[in-house]
Amino acid sequence: MTFDNGRTIIKLRIRLFIATVIMTAYIFVVYFGKLLRFPIFGIQEYHATLVLVGAYIILTFLPVILKYKYIYFSDDGQKIIFRYYSAGFLSGQKNSVEIPKSEFLGYKLLKKFPGLIKSIQLYRLMGNKKASYPPVYISSLTKSEINKIRAALDKYVKQN
Repeated sequence: MTFDNGRTIIKLRIRLFIATVIMTAYIFVVYFGKLLRFPIFGIQEYHATLVLVGAYIILTFLPVILKYKYIYFSDDGQKIIFRYYSAGFLSGQKNSVEIPKSEFLGYKLLKKFPGLIKSIQLYRLMGNKKASYPPVYISSLTKSEINKIRAALDKYVKQN
């Protein structure tokens, strides 16, 4: 099975782009163009600006806080492959985890921040010792995508 969450990441980037365009248009219309006269519905200019800037900051930094990643997963062939990188406006380095199926020991799902930040810890047999990889953050995956990964990984877990 091979899949990635590219659609989810594209939707996220489109939302960030639209939010940036709306914020830029608002600033231009209100402060440079002076096209809107405040108060509107009893809301002052600075209140509206604070609310919009706050919403924009939350929308922009939420993927960073929740550690959203673009994730590519494949178990076709002789290896289990995870490739991932940050999906927010601050793109990070690209990472890859490749584990031969014969050396895969198992995994553990981890949840932080009341279940909003999810990760998967992968374990591998190296020699006769158990080694773990840094967690792969899977917060950007849907529940069905997580279940697909779990079902695929469960096939390769070594029984002790």
